[in-house]
Amino acid sequence: MSIDIAAQVAVPTQEARQVCALSFADLGLAPPLVRATLDESYSSPSPVQSEVVPHALAGRDVLACAQTGTGKTAAFVLPILQMLSKTNEATIRALVLTPTRELAAQIKERADAYGRHLNVGHAVIYGGVSQYRQEKALRERPSLLIATPGRLLDLIGQRLVSLRDVTHFVLDEADRMLDMGFIHDVRRIVAMLPQNRQTLFFSATMAPEVVKLASTLLKNPVRVSITPAVTTAPTIDQSVIFVTKPAKKALLQSILEEDATAERVLVFTRTKVGANRLSERLERAGIRTAAIHGNKTQGARERALAGFKNGLTRVLVATDIAARGIDVDGVSLVVNFDIPNEPESYVHRIGRTGRAGASGRAISFCDPDERSFLADIERLIKTRIPSTKSDIVAEPLAIASQPPPPAPLRDATAKPEQQRMPRRFRPRRYRGVRA
Repeated sequence: MSIDIAAQVAVPTQEARQVCALSFADLGLAPPLVRATLDESYSSPSPVQSEVVPHALAGRDVLACAQTGTGKTAAFVLPILQMLSKTNEATIRALVLTPTRELAAQIKERADAYGRHLNVGHAVIYGGVSQYRQEKALRERPSLLIATPGRLLDLIGQRLVSLRDVTHFVLDEADRMLDMGFIHDVRRIVAMLPQNRQTLFFSATMAPEVVKLASTLLKNPVRVSITPAVTTAPTIDQSVIFVTKPAKKALLQSILEEDATAERVLVFTRTKVGANRLSERLERAGIRTAAIHGNKTQGARERALAGFKNGLTRVLVATDIAARGIDVDGVSLVVNFDIPNEPESYVHRIGRTGRAGASGRAISFCDPDERSFLADIERLIKTRIPSTKSDIVAEPLAIASQPPPPAPLRDATAKPEQQRMPRRFRPRRYRGVRA
């Protein structure tokens, strides 16, 4: 099957936009699920939900190009819960595969919320934590399993998970799955699934590699594209500040100290070491900060994210691995401390603010070595980002207040003092001839 890339990035038609005015009941969802959406204060379906849910309920394969923050999680969780609720088989019948632990936990949280009025068991498994609790959850024979590739393959190898009865398969964040090198794991997992299944394929971008993967998984799919493949939300006020690399930390600290409206700030760095160092610097300045990245234990990541959600932590410093796994309302400012070398990552990063119609800000720090990255981003989003130049300079290196004392003058005629060697190092003297 060949998939036209251009078909994935088309702007929705007027008819598609009119569909968004429907209610959740109009999409064909059962009353318990409609009630759950009302409990979550959802007034009407988002565009991706309006387009995907009816086709998913009809059993069609779906290829959806949708950015984070568009409501795509509900677009596949809601119909899957409804289809699973029709039978009461105690086996895994739906699998949601996602690239990161944060995304897996987020989907589990949404499944808890949407399925509160249904009797559909679900479980989540991911690496970085002990598998004891996950084994316990699997023994309860859930119908819906949410998983990351590595831990899923581990548990399959231990014969704790079987995919032979899966009838619904969701591949979420497919482009990020490829970026993180999970393509071979994904293919191994797909090979274990029954051929007769429904597949829902979601991706924020439609690069050729993503389209190629989709062509091997989907059968005559319905193609849904709510927005262009890479755009930034109009509610985000973007800007870039040209600054030298050594002055970035001082610039960020200055912005945080002077801007009281930035109550919840998400900062992205390129490296894990950089995230740790920046977090420590801000903490020393009295700014409540936590870091989250792949080297942190799952417990540390969950604590950092929980503190950021409940307001105990003002600044969360993250790497791109967490860019799509952070689902926190009310992020007022996103800072690209390092310009991403992949322009698509810029879209994913700043998509953490300005969500659900709210306004947000995104500031990028650009040093001279990152000018080419900025040009790639502006070319991709087809927008010139307003720029300013920072007058903040790098902090000077610490200099000793007193020079070291001069070495004492030595008398050239003086006989050098013999140093006495420690006893244990003095050679033994033998009287006479040694035998």
